[in-house]
Amino acid sequence: MSKTQEHEDLNAVIRQHSEWLAQQLHAQRESLFPPDASKKMRKFMSGEAAALLGVTDSYLRKLHLDGKGPSPELTPGNRRLYSARDIQELRVLLEKTARKAGDYLPGRRDGDHMQIIGVMNFKGGSGKTTTAAHLAQRLALSGYRVLAIDLDPQASLTALHGVQPEFDLVDGGTLYDAIRYDDPDPIRTVIRQTYIPNLDLIPGNLELMEFEHETPRALSQGNAGLFFFRVKEALAQVDDDYDVVVIDCPPQLGFLTMSALSAATGVLVTIHPEMLDVMSMSQFLRMTADLMDVIAESGADMSHDWMRYVLTRYEPADAPQNRIVAFLRTMYGDSVLNAQMLKSTAISDAGLTKQTLYEVERSAFTRSTYDRAVESLNAVNDEISQLIQKTWGRDT
Repeated sequence: MSKTQEHEDLNAVIRQHSEWLAQQLHAQRESLFPPDASKKMRKFMSGEAAALLGVTDSYLRKLHLDGKGPSPELTPGNRRLYSARDIQELRVLLEKTARKAGDYLPGRRDGDHMQIIGVMNFKGGSGKTTTAAHLAQRLALSGYRVLAIDLDPQASLTALHGVQPEFDLVDGGTLYDAIRYDDPDPIRTVIRQTYIPNLDLIPGNLELMEFEHETPRALSQGNAGLFFFRVKEALAQVDDDYDVVVIDCPPQLGFLTMSALSAATGVLVTIHPEMLDVMSMSQFLRMTADLMDVIAESGADMSHDWMRYVLTRYEPADAPQNRIVAFLRTMYGDSVLNAQMLKSTAISDAGLTKQTLYEVERSAFTRSTYDRAVESLNAVNDEISQLIQKTWGRDT
């Protein structure tokens, strides 16, 4: 008795599965964010708005009663709700009478250089994109002018900000357009405003892989020039527009990552404090150093303002993790951020609806779970903000 067995081409199966998934994700987005499938930033309770501004809730209430600044939305329970744009308008108002310049608008002044922060690691699950997304949003909500760049072809940072690569970027629109070797576009053509004031985005998708494929060809033909300067040169076109650029680097040491490192003024390496991850990071750091040596020999200035390790998905009650954290702090000292990003169901649950923890309503979670996660994120991001201020020569 013979058996008939059908064979399918693996590439056809994978393509079909990819299309099915893309269609379902698109349908999910339209159901989550009707009617135009675009995201909006939630509004903030008065206590949250006051904390973002660094003032008391009572002072914020007084401003409202005195008719100063934007009028908040009032709930049926007479609670005040402030939009992210309201908070930015209040920053501008409060800065006019601030005791010290920059108390409410902490961005660049004359002589300050744009901070370009590369967030990197090539080990999956290290929290790289989560770190980059929350950092970019926190800095924007704190009054910095921020540009977030998704250099990862997997485009998770892009999806978190309401752009679905398969449907929204069919004709390009990534940084590749501005750094390609053949007739690059001005970088402003690929910058999108987001639903958060002060935060713009350059999305990513699989098109970014073209840079990885084209660079070896251009090098062999002698047409690449100093390829690792292409990201830096593109960002120079918008130097006056932003205080901080946050780059979510690809999870591998390719030409995109090398170009991002050459552009960066600060480097943030995410570490999940597990032994296998630390062992992997050892190889990652060695390969990074080797590649940077090659770039430096080609004429690049590889000096940076700072480099820091950030501990992600940290579980304080996990004894082995605590031993690794102590090991890393003993070895690297101040190069490890004091604050850690805690492992939290709140962060992962928010990701199910393609949102960060700053976007979801506090009421969607157990209050203690939400507060604990947000406090850890704020501590990490505010420590990085202090590094930026220190780089600009300011007291923190």
